[in-house]
Amino acid sequence: MDLRDVFATNLRRLRNAKGMSQDDLAYEAEVSRSYLSQIEKGAFYASLKIIGRLAEALEVEPAELLRLPSGRPNRDGSAHRPGSQST
Repeated sequence: MDLRDVFATNLRRLRNAKGMSQDDLAYEAEVSRSYLSQIEKGAFYASLKIIGRLAEALEVEPAELLRLPSGRPNRDGSAHRPGSQST
């Protein structure tokens, strides 16, 4: 999974968990709704500045937006365990 897709998936998940619309989040993060929509589709890259704004509006750490899904296989094919580190 491309990191841009991971970011887009996490952004949508966290926004929905907070019960926010794209309009709400765009307003809080001071970005256009159109730009936010493109980020959530994985069509645009987000700068660190934008990642910070989105994280602040969602009340999460920026790293949460880039967290890989648990259960994702490691490069060697073994399952990723939460709390473990890949080498």
